[in-house]
Amino acid sequence: MQLKVTNSPFNQEQTELLNRLLPTLSEAQKLWLSGYFAAVQSAAADGAAEGQENPTAAAPARSREVTILYGSQTGNTQSLAKKAGKALEGNGFKVVVSSMSDFKTNALKKVENLLILVSTHGEGDPPDNALSFHEFLNGRRAPKLEGVNYSVLSLGDSSYEFFCQTGKEFDVRLEELGATRIYPRVDCDVDFDEPAAEWIDGILNSLNELGGESVRGQAAATLEVAESAYSRTNPFKAEVLENINLNGRGSNKETRHIELSLEDSGLTYKPGDSLGIYPDNDPALVAELLDTLTWDPEIKVTVNKQGESLTLKEALTTYFEITVLTKPLLEKAAKLTANQELHDLAAPDNKEKLNSYLYGRDLLDLVRDFGVWGNSAEEFVSVLRKIPPRLYSIASSLAANPDEVHLTIGTVRYETHERERKGVCSTLCAERINAGDTLSVFIQQNDNFKLPEDPETPIIMVGPGTGVAPFRAFMQEREESGTQGKSWLFFGDQHFVTDFLYQTEWQRWMKQGVLTKMDVAFSRDTTEKVYVQHRMLENSKELFRWLEEGAVVYICGDEKNMAHDVQKTFIKIIQTEGSMPLEQAEAYLADLQQQKRYQRDVY
Repeated sequence: MQLKVTNSPFNQEQTELLNRLLPTLSEAQKLWLSGYFAAVQSAAADGAAEGQENPTAAAPARSREVTILYGSQTGNTQSLAKKAGKALEGNGFKVVVSSMSDFKTNALKKVENLLILVSTHGEGDPPDNALSFHEFLNGRRAPKLEGVNYSVLSLGDSSYEFFCQTGKEFDVRLEELGATRIYPRVDCDVDFDEPAAEWIDGILNSLNELGGESVRGQAAATLEVAESAYSRTNPFKAEVLENINLNGRGSNKETRHIELSLEDSGLTYKPGDSLGIYPDNDPALVAELLDTLTWDPEIKVTVNKQGESLTLKEALTTYFEITVLTKPLLEKAAKLTANQELHDLAAPDNKEKLNSYLYGRDLLDLVRDFGVWGNSAEEFVSVLRKIPPRLYSIASSLAANPDEVHLTIGTVRYETHERERKGVCSTLCAERINAGDTLSVFIQQNDNFKLPEDPETPIIMVGPGTGVAPFRAFMQEREESGTQGKSWLFFGDQHFVTDFLYQTEWQRWMKQGVLTKMDVAFSRDTTEKVYVQHRMLENSKELFRWLEEGAVVYICGDEKNMAHDVQKTFIKIIQTEGSMPLEQAEAYLADLQQQKRYQRDVY
């Protein structure tokens, strides 16, 4: 592993010297150095025992206990937290891994080594299971944390303005409370595996140094061992069994129902989990981009730190993201060009204009507007990031469909800046994938969106459009297990005739009693638009009665509009039917979240 300032205690000059030296050493020379440093440390300890001044050796032994807290919306951060825990346990540490929502805040000041892993959600907000801990840490009751060692791993997407904002806030606040940062915060973009592994290596080095032990630095290897046969870093090639359009003729939408085979993969999932797909870029868009560039499409370019190379055409098709522009991309591109307009656009004091430019544009726009950058195709692609996988809520139960996984994918097509735009994965599935083809997939577990352990617990499901996908999985699971608990679905879309997704299945489950109650809203069938939140208000009294009976609420779909409006509606219902002031109603809902009775799978 290459030493860096971010994953070692050395400065830039030292890391460069060591990176030049270490590859030239023989095994015998490395062993000799290891023995030499051990002897020096032993001599220092002996000197301290004889009364010589040695503050480091005289310090008490540091704890081998580590607390890892995670805040996760889709499951990525939770998965990393578990892997980090295994890596540390493999190096002799006693580790507790916990969701922030499950952690007892009064135990915080007793923690000696604290690792925070957290994603940023929405417009710079904490994920749902980090809300209460984030509020506590930034409130008056937060304790002084002198004696607590900490570090933060933050996940985000650099195409959003508030990139890794929650992690940054945790990092600053812990320092304000007196905790000691033992390793710099690492902010991960959508391709987070490698920087996360480097962060764990850095944590191991730091914790071992605090304990006066030799540095082992085995995190990356341990993370790999922790992976199953097929995973995010080693996706399974799943054969497409079915690919059909759920919408009727004349619909404004195209929603694909896709069934994939998991046979011989060993992959399993539970209702509420997601399936990740690694898509290829649209060949037509790649062709337009190559026509604009000045290099031979067959020239080889390096695509990652491992030195893997592909032709420029292959790299732009299968490896690099070309449909989204980010602030870091423009900043890096500006350094490789003399174009003054691009320099001005990427300038730190030009934030508003930059955000306006980024919205709705892609790599082809950038090249057409400012020309190519770099002196070679290799330099040109060096600023691009890897295509991130697309996560889709699973629409099936494994119990009902052995060796299969089903998805409900809304095709994204729109026009902006005088060009047609297409969703990378959704139009791949709609236009270029047929039965018999394969997709590269992995299972993304999501413990934050799960059916109640008690099958008799009532459930309320709110899922307009493709947000209904996980509730199809819920119903299949409950049908297979013979669950008698009540269930209520709120579904909405544009038109009853063309957009009632899985209509016959819901009707069958209603007839069988698997689904107790269903309310629908079709916004374009009436003069005044009607949405799911209107149906909720119409059933205000009964909804509140279900909540009082212990029902668990599930919301799936668009976060920015739908999920926000639905949450406001629930608060209004609680206010009205519970005769509560706004503040008390908000506390009621927050308590539901804390009890895991208000769960969201939003995007």
